[in-house]
Amino acid sequence: MSKSVCPAVKSTLDAPPALEVADVIRTHGKAFLAQYGRSLSLAQRRAFSALAHCRTAALGGHVDECDKCGARVISYNSCRNRHCPKCQAGRSAAWLERETKSLLPVDYYHVVFTLPHELGPLALQNPAKVYGLLFQAVAETLRQIAADPKHLGAEIGVVALLHTWGQTLQHHPHIHCVVTGGGLAVDAAGRREQPARWLSCRPGFFLPEKGLSELYRGKFLALVRAAYDAGELPCHGRLEALADPAAFRALLQPLYAKGWVVDITGPFAGPENVLKYLARYVHRVAISNSRLVGMADGQVTFTWKDYAHGGKQRKMTLPAVEFLRRFLLHVLPKGFVKVRHYGLLANRQREEKLALCRCLLTLLGLVMAAVLLAPAATPEVRICPECGEGHLHWVEDLPRPSAATRVATRRDTS
Repeated sequence: MSKSVCPAVKSTLDAPPALEVADVIRTHGKAFLAQYGRSLSLAQRRAFSALAHCRTAALGGHVDECDKCGARVISYNSCRNRHCPKCQAGRSAAWLERETKSLLPVDYYHVVFTLPHELGPLALQNPAKVYGLLFQAVAETLRQIAADPKHLGAEIGVVALLHTWGQTLQHHPHIHCVVTGGGLAVDAAGRREQPARWLSCRPGFFLPEKGLSELYRGKFLALVRAAYDAGELPCHGRLEALADPAAFRALLQPLYAKGWVVDITGPFAGPENVLKYLARYVHRVAISNSRLVGMADGQVTFTWKDYAHGGKQRKMTLPAVEFLRRFLLHVLPKGFVKVRHYGLLANRQREEKLALCRCLLTLLGLVMAAVLLAPAATPEVRICPECGEGHLHWVEDLPRPSAATRVATRRDTS
């Protein structure tokens, strides 16, 4: 029979943790909800609650016991919400392991497409639709320019991932793309040439930024207008005026003359650096707990990089309620896929196309370099915090409190 958990059991939360987003929610959540609660989406409410309860008794847990001194330690469960700063490392490692199989021994380029700030409010009211159109415009732009024989004349591979934030947590939607610096040759109609051959881009040059910018602008605005005309972009609240088609056209018209930001860097120095980049960005959330400096007098201080001045690190202090408002701007709708693959890397026929690419690259004398990844994680051996010698082993689970218990606890503490 397992031993019962007594008050002497030591919780892993007893040690003072570093400041976390969850701490801000627990301390200032009521004030935030009083001001903004009615405007939150279901996904934002779920993320707000999940982060507040992450690794607390509310989610249950388990008890470990030391095999030397008998000390018992409680570990509470993670929320596993994709917006939680504490719950991303394992997901990133698993994704990275799968992505390794798609690497080719070629140059890779980093291309960033930014959404103009004028369209930010529309994206916030219709995130699934607008961000979906953003992915579509970006993918079509890259594939069309790359397939043009004046530039490359090939079908390329693209990994695209959405970020919606800037360094100060303001709304700043943009898509990072990691793109193969070459692809399978296609004819003027976009069909793969027979026999198949691999075409590489010019050394150190991928595709023209200006051409990408102009095509991206045209495609996205056309997609947005079509979605609006089809009634797929409802405008309400602060955007109620845009329900008038004339007002919506007036919003879009100046954007046709504006330069849209597309930035190309690279190539990466080998496939292993592509993986390092992806590992750093794929499961990143709006702000990591490590950037939080302090919380006092109803304010939160965090660090940010000032890229306008060489990436210099600075500190910013915001009212806690404003900090939470900005953080929740970046909660994506449930089920929204924020990492997508196109061209050679699209799920359909990916294995077949990659096998053909590797065969052609081998014939060209390009041998796949060994990609050095961190060694596979080994089972964690937890040392007892009491004696410092024994190992901790699971002895029993702690179920989540029942709904009735949670209600009673709230009443007793109110």
